[in-house]
Formats: sequence, structure tokens, C-alpha cells
Amino acid sequence: MRHALTLLLTAVALPTHAAAAFDAAAAFGARPSVLNLSLSPDGTKVAYVVPIEGQGSALITTSLEKGSRPVTALVSNGKPEHLTACYWISNDRLICDAYGMVKVNVLGPVPRTRVYAVDSDGKNLQILSTKNTPFTRGILLGGGNFIDLLPDESGAILMVRNYAPRDLSSMGGGTRFTTYVQGVGVDRIDTRTLSVTHVEAANRYASGFLSDGRGNVRIRSSVETVSTAGTAEGSNTGFIIFDYRTPDSREWKRLSKYNTVTREGFYPAAIDHELNVAYGYKKKDGRLALYTVSLDGNAHEELVFARPDVDVAGLIIIGRRRKVVGVSYVTDRAHAYFFAPDIREMLAMLAKALPNAELRVTDSSVDESKLLIYAGSDNDPGVYYIFDRQARKLHTFLVVRDQLEGVTLARQKAVSYPAEDGVMIPAYLTLPPGHEDAKGLPAIVMPHGGPSARDDWGFNWLAQFFANRGFAVLQPEFRGSSGYGDAWFEQNGFRSWKVAIGDVLAGAHWLVRQGTADPDKLAIVGWSYGGYAALQSAVVEPDTFKAVIAIAPVTDLVALKEEYRLFTNYYVASDFIGDGPELHEGSPIEHAASIKAPVLIFHGTADRNVSVEESRRMAEKLKAAGDRCELVTWEDLTHQLDDSSARTEMLRKSDAFLRQALGL
Repeated sequence: MRHALTLLLTAVALPTHAAAAFDAAAAFGARPSVLNLSLSPDGTKVAYVVPIEGQGSALITTSLEKGSRPVTALVSNGKPEHLTACYWISNDRLICDAYGMVKVNVLGPVPRTRVYAVDSDGKNLQILSTKNTPFTRGILLGGGNFIDLLPDESGAILMVRNYAPRDLSSMGGGTRFTTYVQGVGVDRIDTRTLSVTHVEAANRYASGFLSDGRGNVRIRSSVETVSTAGTAEGSNTGFIIFDYRTPDSREWKRLSKYNTVTREGFYPAAIDHELNVAYGYKKKDGRLALYTVSLDGNAHEELVFARPDVDVAGLIIIGRRRKVVGVSYVTDRAHAYFFAPDIREMLAMLAKALPNAELRVTDSSVDESKLLIYAGSDNDPGVYYIFDRQARKLHTFLVVRDQLEGVTLARQKAVSYPAEDGVMIPAYLTLPPGHEDAKGLPAIVMPHGGPSARDDWGFNWLAQFFANRGFAVLQPEFRGSSGYGDAWFEQNGFRSWKVAIGDVLAGAHWLVRQGTADPDKLAIVGWSYGGYAALQSAVVEPDTFKAVIAIAPVTDLVALKEEYRLFTNYYVASDFIGDGPELHEGSPIEHAASIKAPVLIFHGTADRNVSVEESRRMAEKLKAAGDRCELVTWEDLTHQLDDSSARTEMLRKSDAFLRQALGL
């Protein structure tokens, strides 16, 4: 007979904040206390990234033994690089991804990545990315990425690396010649000695590779390109070619051709060594579904999982061999479908100990006996736990945002409302804590960025801040959002801006009809495309919103296209944004005089996604039209404004601006 499974949950006492001392802008504006936790192969140590001053970050390692003290193993000041994630490659060594923006001649700020290796005590720091030299032709911006942690080895990885050609001086007459080793290849790297074995020679047409978790490179991707005057050399067409190898051959065979714009074709995402298949995404009835394709030479395709209402969101992968155990999808909440019965049963058991939380396995020991578990919800930023599967013990480890411990947070409710044409628009409504039944509240419509994105149920620091300050917050999943299939996506939120903006405005009208919002105290706040939607909504209906906040907004669709001119994705970006008269009709900067509400704009000067010049020119246009507008910029900050002090300033100014504009 089966016995009931017992579970011991250990907890820690959490601090509370005195209401009088609570600084909401500082608490919600602070970056998460911990990011991207990783468990050592033997399950005895944890590494994680913590924020430091500015955009800086640090790698912390700690033993799980009682009495152990955390060690600061690596520090990056964010000028220009900051650490994004670190992974154990042995019980005493890690690799770390770093990201930063650098200025390149006429291109302005462009992203640069690097990969480092370091011992858990901070010693033997090595850079694993290929380096620029005085002889390098061009600039190596991509630092590469690991594709296999090689768990049967200690301190070695398989890594995709970028190579640029070099001009070298001859020993004699000073003539120069060029080495044509260039493109993307795969290297096996001993991260301690930097001994390199070339596994896949650099290929100028390759863009990436996939390993099977056993050290075998099985899939190669190549971006289809075309050269045309006036654009970057080798501009991509939006198609990716995928080739694969059978287990006993070095010959590449065609797997699929994938259109990144229309999502037609099969996109491989992981390989199962034992089944000899690739897991990947392909559309079924207009929505992304999960399929497998055999890698045995026959390329047999089989449907694994599909939903009739939403796209699949991603694979669920655990273990150091990157084992696929399930797939996730999002309706009004995130859900998981597991192929592995043991994982399904384990998480079901954990859900009883941690009810009303979204659970994720974020890492594991090599034998999968110790797991890192994340648990969070709409009103809980989350806690990381260490789960010992054999002992059935769940230990509280670290909270994600310690600044918010003890603070009552708002609940997020899934709602829907009718658009002008009667289509029901899904959305999330967050009401101030303790005021869930209140009427006539000051309210904010907060469209998401992207536009190829969607909001999910869960903690949202921006929405939570405004709810804490007494606002109702509506997050609409307007048509043009991704995740709901082709029909909902329309032509995307730029080409179909009239539909998208109409859905956003319908959300504002619904809030008023429901009695939730006071029509004289209604504002709109958005980031990136959301900032565009905020400004364009104020153009289309000047009287609906009494205040507008736009963070890193698109303001000029013509200028946005030109910002991609010197990059290889110009054709794809240009086609995505659109052309013709609607490009001008849909640009807020060309209709600034129509906006009646006061406007507050925030932007970082190192923003690659949207140039700060768009915000500067928009502010000038608004001021010239006699409108009240304030522009706040920060030097060297990117699109995400990933700096606690900047975010705190943004929240504080936003709150003061809304209170003045709405008469609160």
C-alpha cells in the first residue's frame, strides 16, 4: 500500500515594518534582494546575485552547513558590466554572465555580454569570452553562452563563442594579412586553465548550437541573411535555419526553417538524449504548441501538448543535464503540465505545504536529491527554499525582496471587460489592500510593454507600489499582446495600434462604469510600448486621462525604424513597425498638441531599445504646444532603469505628480 507522505517545513521569523517608518518608493523601487540562485552539484552550497550601489551586482556563495558565512566571490560595479546570473560548474567553481552597454561610434549605446569563471571563494578569475585585440576587425559584443555544463567533468563546459577576423602584421615588410576565422563556434573550455578544444569550428553563418546534455552538439542554427545597400551587411530576413546530426554522424541534416515574425515552422528548444528527440515549438490552430521531432534521420514529428486558448509558454527543465520534465502555459494564472510523474507528485505535495503559491524548481544537485524551490504569488514577491527529497524536508532559505517583508501587499484579480466591438479583453485588476470593495478610487490603467508580451499573475513591483499608495491598477491584455495566439496578436501592437489603443481605452471606460474609478482621477502609466500606449491613448481620447506617465516610451514610429538602420535586424524591425500613413497617424510626437493632460516622462540615456532622443523631442513638442511636461533622464541607465536609486526617484516623482494632477 502507499503511505502518506510527510513533510517537515522549517521557517524563520520575518521582520515587520513600522507603518510610520515605511518608505514605499524606496521599498518597491529597490531591486530584488537576490537573483538567479544556483545549487552546487553536490547540493551543499548555493550561489546567488545581489544588487549593490548603482547598477552594480555581486556574486555571493554560501555553504548550507550550519554556522557558515556567506562569501562575496565577485563584484561588478555596473560600469559598464553587471552580473546577471552565475552557475556552478563544479563544487568549487562557477561561471557568470555579465551584461552592459557600451558606446560604439555612430551606433550609440549597444549591449555587450561577457562570461567569466571564478572559484567560490573569489580566486582564479578568468574571462571565457573571446577577447578584442588591437588586430581584431570589428568589435566582439557577444560574449557567448554555455550550452552544456558537462556534469561528468569538473570545471569544464561546452560554450558557444564568437570569433572575429584579425589583421596580423608579417614579421618582415610590414604587409598585413587577414585570418578568416570568424563566426560562431563551440569550444570545450577548462575554466581553470583556459585550455580550449574546438568542438565546432567557427562558422560565419551559424548563430547558435544545442547540446544533448552529454557533451554532444546535435543542433545548429543559422540566421538567413541578405545584403542590400543602405543597411548593415548580412541583414537578417527573419528566418532561422535549423540543422541536426544523428547520433553516429557528423553530417548536418535539415531540421526546420522557422519564421521569427509569423512563427511558422518548428523551433527547437531542448534535446532529450535518451529519447533522441528535439523538443520545440510549432503552431497548432494558430497557437504555439509543444512538439518533438526525432533526430534519427527521419525527422518524425509528434504533438506533445497544446492548448485551445493560449500558447505554450516554455519548457520546464531541471537537473544539470537539462532534463525536460514538463511545459508551462498561462491563462489567468500560470500552469504546468508535467511528463515526469515523480516531479508532478513532488510539486503537488509541496503545494499542500505552500498553498496559493506559484512553485518552480529553479535548480538541483546533480543527482536531483536536493532542489531549489521558488514559491511566490501576487501578494508575495517570493521565497526560495531548499528541498531535501530523501528527508522530505523543506527549509526556508532566502526571501526575494527583504524590503517588503511584513508589508501588506495587494491581491491581483483576473477580470475581463468588453472592447468597443464587444470582444472581451482579459486583464488584471489590483486594488489597494483593505479597499477591495471601495468605489470611486483614483485609478491607473497600466498597459504592458512589448508589444509582443503579456502580463502574468504574480508580484509586480510597479502595480504594487501604486496600489500601496491608494490607486486601483488595471493591466489590460489588449489585442496585440502575445500568448493568446495569432488571432489575438493581430498584426502586433504597432501595426494594429488602433485596435490595441482602443482596447486600452475601453479598460478605462470599464473602470468608470463599474464605479471602481473616479473619472476625474483617472491616469495612465506605461513602460516602453506601454509608454507609447499611454501617450497615444491621450492623443486618441484627450479627455479620458487626467495624467500621463511614460517610461522609456516610443514616441516616433518613423524614428524607431531608423534606430535599427545600422543593425542586422533592420528589415525585421522595419516590417514589424510598419509603413505608410498609419506610421504617422500612430506616432504621438506628430500629435502632441492633441494631448491635454500633464505628462511626466522618464528615460535612461543608454537605452538601446528606444533612443532617449524620442523622449527629448516629445517633451519639446509638448512644451511648445503649451502642455505641462517634465522629462527626467539618468545618465548611462538602460531601458530597464536597473538602479534602485533611480527607480526610487521615479516612484517618488510619479506619486507626487499624480497627486498634484489628480487633486489628491
